[in-house]
Amino acid sequence: MNFLNEILDAKKTEISKLKGHYTLSSFKEMELFEKNSISLIDSLKNHTALSIIAEIKKASPSKGIIREDFNHISIAKIYFESGANAVSVLTDVNFFKGSINYLKDIAAIKNAPLLRKDFIIDEFQIFQSKAFGADSLLLISEVLSQNQIAELTQAAQEINLEVLLELHSENQLDKIDFENNKLIGINNRNLNDFTVDLSTSVNIAKKLPDSVTVVAESGIENEKDIQILKENDLNAILVGEYFMRNENIDAAFTQLKKWCGSEN
Repeated sequence: MNFLNEILDAKKTEISKLKGHYTLSSFKEMELFEKNSISLIDSLKNHTALSIIAEIKKASPSKGIIREDFNHISIAKIYFESGANAVSVLTDVNFFKGSINYLKDIAAIKNAPLLRKDFIIDEFQIFQSKAFGADSLLLISEVLSQNQIAELTQAAQEINLEVLLELHSENQLDKIDFENNKLIGINNRNLNDFTVDLSTSVNIAKKLPDSVTVVAESGIENEKDIQILKENDLNAILVGEYFMRNENIDAAFTQLKKWCGSEN
């Protein structure tokens, strides 16, 4: 968890700078803050296929630059035109080479909900997410206490943002109020050694209430992976590297939709 702590330390410095430039009121005055949000949960409710959250991701801490030929707007357009149920945007600068401005740029052309994916630990980041065009945001259970999960979820809901609450292991389940957090992401990546095991999604999903919408994240690369998730009744997948490493994102999306059951 040392690397995760390094990320969180950097994030605290980033938030301090954010608070030096903005107030919560100043976020409320920004144009996108008043825009109606598109429901992520509603967009993922597909009873005949796995829904797809397509991710825009230039780099990762473990793998470095993933896509050299990177244009966030061009990629987003392909996702929207291909029928993505939602688009996830990495906004962390230091470790994922993202930008909050990617979110704002894509919000101008969106036809599906935008998920802000970052290490969100402060209410300021939630207001910033709304002001820059997000419809939903990621909270990571492992970096938050039970009280923080509840408080940040409430803060998001009060400004009409939905929360995708992510966990990486079963030992996080006791932190979660499933009446309040009905959208759960299960990340197959081990936070200690960054290995990926698809069985993580399968095993944890079995322990969740039927009322929860479940998203499998990380390590989803082929038809066999998709079939395993479909057989175990997961609702959606979040996929980034599969697209980012493919020269033809459009063709890759068409293939993934076929595997997910969205096309015959």
